[in-house]
Amino acid sequence: MGRNKFSQREIEIIGKLLHRKNAGTRFQQKMIRHQLRVDFEFNIADFNVPGKAFGPEELQEAVRRGAIHILDDATIAAMKEKRARDKAKDEFLRQQEAIQSGEATDWQEAMKEWESWEKEKDANQ
Repeated sequence: MGRNKFSQREIEIIGKLLHRKNAGTRFQQKMIRHQLRVDFEFNIADFNVPGKAFGPEELQEAVRRGAIHILDDATIAAMKEKRARDKAKDEFLRQQEAIQSGEATDWQEAMKEWESWEKEKDANQ
């Protein structure tokens, strides 16, 4: 599930992208859906009626029925910052678990060992 809280500016951009999606080729539609997911964390499937095209009118209907909330820019910016921090923390924890389980190498530690080995080698020559 993606976001359901957006700024007015984001809603305007999403509406324009949805208009382009509905007028585009299959490939263009796929690229616009990807852009919506990546840039705005907007998943059409979170708001549409199955089997029906989702365009700017359906977007406005989702806003009217309260499925999508419009917040001020500062709140949205703070929300995005928190999501970024949470993602970074989750990725760090996943990486630590992989290192501890032996599924991944701690490349920073490996680099320190390599540099230490290089220094020893140079000192012995």
